[in-house]
Amino acid sequence: MDKVKKYAEQLAKAEETGVGTTPLTSESNLTVHDAYSIQLENIKRKTESGQKIVGKKIGLTSKAMQQLLGVNEPDYGHLLDGMVVENGGQISVESVMQPKVEAEIAFVLKADLKGPHVTTLDVLQATDYVVPALEIVDSRIQDWKITLPDTIADNASSGLYVLGGKPTKISDIDLELTGMLLSKNGVIANTGVGAAALGNPANCVAWLANRLVDYDITLKAGEVILSGALSAAVDAEKGDSFTAKFAHIGQVSVNFE
Repeated sequence: MDKVKKYAEQLAKAEETGVGTTPLTSESNLTVHDAYSIQLENIKRKTESGQKIVGKKIGLTSKAMQQLLGVNEPDYGHLLDGMVVENGGQISVESVMQPKVEAEIAFVLKADLKGPHVTTLDVLQATDYVVPALEIVDSRIQDWKITLPDTIADNASSGLYVLGGKPTKISDIDLELTGMLLSKNGVIANTGVGAAALGNPANCVAWLANRLVDYDITLKAGEVILSGALSAAVDAEKGDSFTAKFAHIGQVSVNFE
C-alpha cells in the first residue's frame, strides 16, 4: 500500500471508530502535495459511497494561525452533504471527536470559478449571496497535535457546518468591515471582522480558486464556500450553545447535546 492510501486509511479508521490517530507527520515526512493527495483519496472514497461535494472550506486565513503552524498561505478542505446542520439545530457530541466552533462568512456561488487568474472582483461577480456560518472544526488527530500536512490530509480539520441569517447580496454590504460577535452559552466568546480573513473574505475565495488549479478542481455554481474564521476557534462540549451575530447579514446558531 503506498503512502497516500496508507494514511488515507488511517484517517478513515479514526473517523469511523472515533479514536484519534497519532500525527501522520510523526511517522513520515509528508509534503503539502502528499497531504492534499491523502485528502482527495478520502473524498473520493466518500463520493463513491454516495456522498456529494457541496462546497469547500478555507482554513488558516488569519496571520496568527499561519504563524502558529509556520506557513504563509491558507489551506482548504471539501464540504460534503452529510456535514450540513440546520440553523438552530442539535449536534450530538457522540458524532464528533474534539469539536471547536468558528464563525465565518459563507459565499454561495452563481457561476463557476476556475483559476489560475481569478481576481477578487471575479469572486464578487460570481457570488450569488453571502450568509453567516458556523463551522464545527474537528480533528481525527489526537489532541489537535497537528502540523500543516496533518490538517490538510485530514480534510483541513473539517467537521460540520451551519448556515443561517439571510441571503445578502455582496453589493449591499462591506465585507471587510462586517463585524461578528460569537457567544457561547450567552457569554461573548470572541469578536471579529471581515478584514481578519486575508484582508477581505473574497480574497480567500480567489486564493482558493487559483490554488485548486493544481488539482484540476473548479469551484462550481451552487457551491458553498466557507471563507475562513474571523476569530479564534472555541472549544465545544455537551450542553454548549453557540450564536454568531453578524452586522447586516443576520445570525446563526447551534447546540451540542
